[in-house]
Amino acid sequence: MEKILVSACLLGENVKYNGSNNKLSHPLLEKWLKEGRIVSICPESEGGLPTPRHPSEIQGSKVVNTAGEDVTDAFISGAEIACKKALDNNIRFAILKQGSPSCGSSAVYDGSFSGTKIAGMGIAASMLSSMGVLVFDENDIDSLAKLVRQ
Repeated sequence: MEKILVSACLLGENVKYNGSNNKLSHPLLEKWLKEGRIVSICPESEGGLPTPRHPSEIQGSKVVNTAGEDVTDAFISGAEIACKKALDNNIRFAILKQGSPSCGSSAVYDGSFSGTKIAGMGIAASMLSSMGVLVFDENDIDSLAKLVRQ
C-alpha cells in the first residue's frame, strides 16, 4: 500500500505558528487515513521550533521570523527529517500546506510579512521535490488521486 506524506496541520494537528491548524476535510484524505496510508509531518515542529512561534517567511536564502531571528537551520533540519520520513516509508507523493515557508509547493509569502504571496517553494517542499517526491497542495488532492496506486 502506497503511503502519502501530509502536513500535520492539514490533519488537524495544532502545529501552526499560532497554535492552530488547517484541518482539511476531503473524502479521499479520510479514506487514506482509514487505510493507514498517511504519514504526518510538520517540518517546522520536527526542526525544533515551538508551537506557538513567531510567523516566518523566506527572505532570499534565509528564513526569518517576525522577531528578526534567523530560523533557517530549524527549517532545514525539519526538511531533512521530512525527507528521511519519505525515504523510510518509500513515499512518492506529499500533500503539503500551500504558502508555508516549509511546505508551499508553488507559492510562499514574499518575506515582507505583508500577506503577499509569490511563486516559489518552501524549504521542505523543495527538498522533497529534489529527491523525486511529487508535492501537491491541499487544493489538488483529486489530481494526486489519479497517480496513487490503490
